[in-house]
Amino acid sequence: MFTLANNYKNHDPMKNCNYFLITLLLFALSCTPKTEDSDSITMKIAKAYGYEQLDEVSSIAYTWNVRRDSVNVLVRDWKWNMEEGEVQYRGPDTTASYLIADKTAQVEGVDQKFINDKYWLLFPFQLAWDDGYESEVIENQSSPIHGETTTKVIIRYNNTDGYTPGDAYDLYVDEEYMIKEWVFRRGDGPDGRAFTWENVQEFDGIKIALDHRLESGDKIIWFTDVEVAKE
Repeated sequence: MFTLANNYKNHDPMKNCNYFLITLLLFALSCTPKTEDSDSITMKIAKAYGYEQLDEVSSIAYTWNVRRDSVNVLVRDWKWNMEEGEVQYRGPDTTASYLIADKTAQVEGVDQKFINDKYWLLFPFQLAWDDGYESEVIENQSSPIHGETTTKVIIRYNNTDGYTPGDAYDLYVDEEYMIKEWVFRRGDGPDGRAFTWENVQEFDGIKIALDHRLESGDKIIWFTDVEVAKE
């Protein structure tokens, strides 16, 4: 099943966006759980955010907001039916509905946005869902923005899977395995940009960081209208 409606012919609001983060995290990795090691730090992070509650979740809806400049905010609305594997999207350029298992080239652009926005929303759970990455743990590291003493967990994806393979993420987690900050590094390069993970709210047992700020304190990415439905 696939429907796509273009609201603005030949219009792509992404073209003029100066923030690299719009295309951040474009992975098309499977949501088939990997072999779970409950003692691994990545599984501990997933569980800290409510991973063990996910079996009861039927759908997640949310609005992804990103500040493009001092005036403009880009907004995308999503509903992910996890039972049916169906994605519904409404944005400034297009509305779409498709099945993840049956997505075609026509919907690939929307699916890239879905993967990007879902990673910002649910990255702790991707650590349990995704294959194709390696992790490295470094204790007693200062977080790049607030200088808190944390455990640094480096996530390196392989060079074959996803829309943008080979990228890396430095997670700075506290003693409760909650992400305080992270740094995205394209292609596992040496440099990246740090964002906070803050304003954590609980939705029927699922914890989600709603706000992500830069070192300057500017809120760049945030979520609104989050709804978690259980069976």
